[in-house]
Formats: sequence, C-alpha cells, structure tokens
Amino acid sequence: MEFRRITNLPPYVFTIINNLKVEARRAGNDVIDLGFGNPDIPSPDIAVAKLAEAAQNPRNHRYSLSRGLPKLREAVAGYYKQTWDVDLDPELEITNTIGSKEGFSHLMWVLLDHDDAAIVPSPSYPIHMYGPLFAGADLRQVPMRGLSHPEARDNFAEDFFDNLHTAYDVGWPKPRVLVISFPHNPTGASVDLDFMQRVVDFCRDRDMIVVHDFAYADIGFDGVQPPSILQAEGAKEVAVEQYSMTKSFSMAGWRCAFMLGNAEVVQALVKLKSYLDYGMFQPVQIAATVTINEASEFPKEVCATYESRCDTLIDGLERIGWHVPKPGGSMFVWAPIPEAYAEMDSVEFCSMVVEECDVALSPGVGFGPGGEGYARFALIENEKRIQQAIRNLRRGLTKLG
Repeated sequence: MEFRRITNLPPYVFTIINNLKVEARRAGNDVIDLGFGNPDIPSPDIAVAKLAEAAQNPRNHRYSLSRGLPKLREAVAGYYKQTWDVDLDPELEITNTIGSKEGFSHLMWVLLDHDDAAIVPSPSYPIHMYGPLFAGADLRQVPMRGLSHPEARDNFAEDFFDNLHTAYDVGWPKPRVLVISFPHNPTGASVDLDFMQRVVDFCRDRDMIVVHDFAYADIGFDGVQPPSILQAEGAKEVAVEQYSMTKSFSMAGWRCAFMLGNAEVVQALVKLKSYLDYGMFQPVQIAATVTINEASEFPKEVCATYESRCDTLIDGLERIGWHVPKPGGSMFVWAPIPEAYAEMDSVEFCSMVVEECDVALSPGVGFGPGGEGYARFALIENEKRIQQAIRNLRRGLTKLG
C-alpha cells in the first residue's frame, strides 16, 4: 500500500538518539537529556488554577470557537500592543491555533499548492521544511551560514539577503511564500527591526507572503527584545506571524498559539480550520486569557532562566575546550562539532556522546542538510544538571583540550 504524503519522508534522525538514550537508561545510566526541546519550567500558577476552575463548569465542556474566544483574541491584541506597540484587530487579524505546528501546517495548505514554491532557511525547524512539502510545493532553501564564527555573524544579514535573492531568482516557479523564524531554531540567530523591514520590502516587491514563526518572541538575551515582523512598515500587506504560549509562558502541553497579521491570510486560515476542528478545549482558552492578562511579566522570568542556563552551558563548554558562541535568543545552543571530531557526521557524533558521555543532543542534520556539522543543545535542564553534563562531556570527549 502506498501512502503518498509520507512515502518520501526521510528517517526521523532524532529517533536514533532517543533510542540510544532509552537503552542507556534501561541499563541504569543517568542520561542527561539536552536533546528534545520540551520546556521543563512549570506553567504559571494562575493558568493551572483557572484551568481547574473553568473545567468544573459543564458549560465549558461543549464545542468552542475554532478561531478562539473573543476575550482570548483581545488579550493577545493587548499583549502585542504592550510588548511591540503593534495594533491588531481581534476580529479580523487574529485567530487561535492548536499549537504552532497545527497553525503553520494548515496555513501552508492555504497558501501553497502543487506547482508553487516556498523559501525556507536551512537549517530550520523541521515543520518549516515539511509543511510546504506536505502541501505539494517545491522547496528552496536559504543557507544560514557561518553562525559559529563571530566575524561571520556580523555579516549574517548581508549573507542572508544575498542567498534570499538567489533562491528567488533561480528556478521556476517563483516562490509565493517565505518562511522565517527569529530568534531562530536551531541556530539561535537573532535579528533587528531593520532586518524585518528588509524582509517585508523584499516580499512586497515580489507579491510574496512572509510567514514569521515567532516561537521565541520573548526569549532574547543580553536585554534585547526580539522584534515582531508586524512592527515593520507595510507588514500587514504581506506578513503573518505565529505567536505561541509554549515557550514564553512555558505552556507546551496546552497547545495554545495564534496566527496574526494580514487579515486576508488570517481569515483564509479561519475558513479552512472551520472545516477541520472545533477549536481548543474552552477551559484552556479561558486559562490562557487570564494568564496573558494577569501574568504578562512571566515571560521575563522564563527568559532569565534560559539565559542563565545558556551562560552556564557555554562557560562550561569553553572550559573543556569546546568553543561555542552565545545565541541571541531561543532555548537552544547551536554548537559546531569540535575540530577533533570533524571526521564524524552529526548523527555519529551525537550517538557517541550518548554512549560515552550519557548526554543526549540533537544531530544538526535533523534540521536539514544545512545543519550537518553541528549539534543542538536544548536548555531544558537546571544549572546543576547542565554542570553535570559538562563533567560527563569532559570525561567522554577525550580528544578535547
């Protein structure tokens, strides 16, 4: 039997590392998991309390609104105004999605079809690559090069836009969609508002839609607030943005996210989703509304936690002879495979790290061919566990230092 949409999917390389981790733990080893980016910070107390309260009301057990309760959309609009000074119409420019993956995947169905093309950075969060492919579109990849070297990071914007122009100019059909995400997963690359303005101008000149996955909207390091693309002049003509409560409010399992921006695109997604779902469980929507309104400072605490863990990890790696630059944001550290192990590909290296160091990392190639030669650390353990991971790496990576 042929399953056409999944027949050509490559093996999910993360399962290789996960299986090694499971085997090691069954053998009694204490494996420190810095692979899967699953937030460990508890959700806000107010979210849990309001969820429990709302779940006791039988009226909240019925189907809800697919596009989100009006007060939830108003709360998100208020948060955007407060944080980025962006005005949004809760009726036309915001819709709720059941997590970012769901919203993004279905948006690709709205924007793309067979004989269309999308531009996506490489490496990239896997769904950013496979969402357009599931919709039947062609994929053009823009390399995210040189981010492990400070001098190259200084030239990142120019390099990115040179590659972006090439991806658009070469080949047919001309891309209809550009997918970006900053702070970026997996590299942690961050950009400023001038960069976002250039993206908007690029897409306006070419009648393209830009989709900005703003998963790490509130996790910028060194006191920097990551910009929303909707702050750019003319953004609503061509841009939509995904905002999620997963990282900012540490509400991963709640699956509460939003698509915001260009009203025509948002309403097209609303129309598609009206055929596909009845929305999130209403008590979750009520709890999310209260959390955004009454715990709007919580993301700052989350950001401080991740930055402290990031500093602990990078300082520790430096001590053992593994130089890794600090990311601009996100909950990840993107590490070039050390020169002493350069003969190994990323899956081989990460497999060896599990077996020899009892530390699980994500192989860079799992984020596309542009990720080969790297490993991703997820900042999902406390600082004591990160320090233990450093000791394990010192013990097992005998070629370092």
